[in-house]
Amino acid sequence: MGRRITAVAVALAVLLALAGFAAWMTGRSDQSDEPRTPPASTGPAPAPSASASDGAVADPPQTGAPLTYGKAAARMLWTYDTRETTREQQLAGMREWMTRESRYADWDSIASQVPDPVLWSRMRDNAQHAKAEVGEAHYPAAFKKAVAQDPSALTEAYIYAVTVTGKQKIAWKSAGGGSGAEGRSVTLAVQCRPNHSCALVAIAPQVAP
Repeated sequence: MGRRITAVAVALAVLLALAGFAAWMTGRSDQSDEPRTPPASTGPAPAPSASASDGAVADPPQTGAPLTYGKAAARMLWTYDTRETTREQQLAGMREWMTRESRYADWDSIASQVPDPVLWSRMRDNAQHAKAEVGEAHYPAAFKKAVAQDPSALTEAYIYAVTVTGKQKIAWKSAGGGSGAEGRSVTLAVQCRPNHSCALVAIAPQVAP
């Protein structure tokens, strides 16, 4: 764990020197050369399906497009239903979205989005649930600048920064029925190796849009 954190920190420092964004690049890829600019989105994210084994958490889409995957991942992070899903099921479902390359995965940054057991229990008592409306996704300017200045950095791990904006609608049980909505924005690190489906790496550090 200590070595992985150190490797991530070193890689962050390198890309921060380039443009202010991190794509965790501590290992060499043995993949063949691919285009060295971020690929365009292939359209709106496919409607996620719910996995029976993961409660109400949607299954990750099978796509190689970072923007498409990023939008689906943001929708997943902003969606929950304490009436139907336990905290353990929520975490297990979210873990299915993670890259299997442990040297890059920052599970803590994702798991921290789930309330602690006590708060989740209180939310469950109040039948709290949330749905997400995803607006748009784009590559942050700092990430695009970093890739332009050092294209080879992207092909180390094929990790892309994707900023997603949208809205989260929350509802809960109350005397008259409670609800609310607020805008959301998150920058995700998404790994999309050639000829592989994308996977979630982390919630990325704050970067300029």
